[in-house]
Amino acid sequence: MPPPHVPYSPTQQATAWLRRRLGRAVVVSYATALLLPGLGLWLRREHTLPLGPSVLPVSAAPLLLSLVLFSAGLQVSVRELGRLLRKPTALLAGLAMHLLIPLLVIPVVAFVLRQSPDTDGGSGLITATILIVAMPVAAGATVWTGKRDGDQPTMVGLVLASTLLSPLTAPLVIRVLTPLLSHDYATTLSTTADTTRGAFALVSVVLPCAAGILCRITLPPTWCSRVVAGVVPVALVASLVLTYVNASGALGSFLTSPRPLLFCAALLVAALVCLLSFTLGRAAARVLRLDSPTASSLTLACGMNNSSASAVLLTTTLPDKPHLLLPVLAYGLLQKTAASRVVAAASRS
Repeated sequence: MPPPHVPYSPTQQATAWLRRRLGRAVVVSYATALLLPGLGLWLRREHTLPLGPSVLPVSAAPLLLSLVLFSAGLQVSVRELGRLLRKPTALLAGLAMHLLIPLLVIPVVAFVLRQSPDTDGGSGLITATILIVAMPVAAGATVWTGKRDGDQPTMVGLVLASTLLSPLTAPLVIRVLTPLLSHDYATTLSTTADTTRGAFALVSVVLPCAAGILCRITLPPTWCSRVVAGVVPVALVASLVLTYVNASGALGSFLTSPRPLLFCAALLVAALVCLLSFTLGRAAARVLRLDSPTASSLTLACGMNNSSASAVLLTTTLPDKPHLLLPVLAYGLLQKTAASRVVAAASRS
């Protein structure tokens, strides 16, 4: 006898509705940033919170990013991850490709930009692109596998493993690719490599994800279900607010000082990186002869990077160059469009 149907709560229904329209919601976030950037620009700035005799500096973007990653960790099934570790082919292949793809793709992008009339040889755009591909797999990738019959344990394992390894892998990727940049950007990116190894990666990326997993393990099942039901919809909204905040910085500066050539170049670079990353991921899945759901997860892991973390890091290290957020925002939108096609193709096969 099948178990009785448990009706969804209004919050669960709203969350499911938003997930089905996530791509359109991201576009709305971008449009809001373009038309009403004021609140986003205010949230981008660092504020102080009175704390007794001293003050605590607070920034909205890292807090929103931490909430998104905490939610991702909270939804990790430790039992399913245990099964994945017993057959780790897809996990190891995904991690290897996630580390290898930047080393294959960025030199191609640098070569293309060297042909441009930009005085610094496109170093600004290359810097932004390196920060995109050096970040761990986007937590939002689990949303796309969850929408269809995807291999969710493999996807969650790749998000978790790449996040926990990011203090090691991100600085490595950045330092290997730094010689492609002009002197000023190379110096800045070297400093950024130290940042990704230290407080940023630990506080904004690793700890929130680990805290979510710890809550999942330690809380009683009933409490855990309630926490998940409360945190997941809030984190989904937080991801859209974070998109709006990041877009406000880039699009706001673009409106005040329009640079059509820069906009076109950023869009071209983001499209090239997205296309190459997804193509290489798909090729790796075919070489390994993975089944369709696992191949879909591997492809998504190769093409979907945590662009929110890239934007926060770029804002932190280069606050005087908000226009460099343009390729990050373009990539964030394009990777979601590509992800929907990958998942749709997997469901047809």
